[in-house]
Amino acid sequence: MTLITDDRRATTAAPIEEILSMRWSPRSFDETATVTDEQVTSMLEAARWAASASNAQGRRFIVGRRGTETFDRLERHLMGFNRMWAPKASLLVLAIVVTPEGDQPAGALRWAEYDAGQSMANLASQAHALGLHAHPMGGIEVEALRDEFDLPQHLVPITVTAIGTVASPDLLPEKYRERETAVRTRLPLDELVLVRD
Repeated sequence: MTLITDDRRATTAAPIEEILSMRWSPRSFDETATVTDEQVTSMLEAARWAASASNAQGRRFIVGRRGTETFDRLERHLMGFNRMWAPKASLLVLAIVVTPEGDQPAGALRWAEYDAGQSMANLASQAHALGLHAHPMGGIEVEALRDEFDLPQHLVPITVTAIGTVASPDLLPEKYRERETAVRTRLPLDELVLVRD
């Protein structure tokens, strides 16, 4: 795996798989690095085979490589600081949730957001296995993305994920450098787990 240092490893209460403990979301990407067709397909296959309630598969994706029109169309609808760092990534992936159309009952699509999240978690893990890193962003212009790609109302953009090769944090503005190298933290299990027998 392509990692700057091993100090990004998560401190865990019990051993977990290395691909999970070492996965993190950088903002500093190598703007000269590229991803291959094989890598893109591998990540999308991982997303495709994520669990799905009743196998409804209520998730769709729009994928653009840096230097393509699709990448530019995705990038222009990122918000805030995301517009500064994400364009240096090799790939942008828009995750879309499928919602019921018209009078269609919700059925298994009730869990489409959960399923899409699982798909993107699979994609991020596969990216890491390929020596890449993924950083999901909620700071996106949802309606503008819908208009940009002429998406019908039942297809709802939820996140854009930047994927690429991690670069030195020194490439970021100073105030963001600290965030890039700060100790990774999560709430302790006893705060997350409300009941455990």
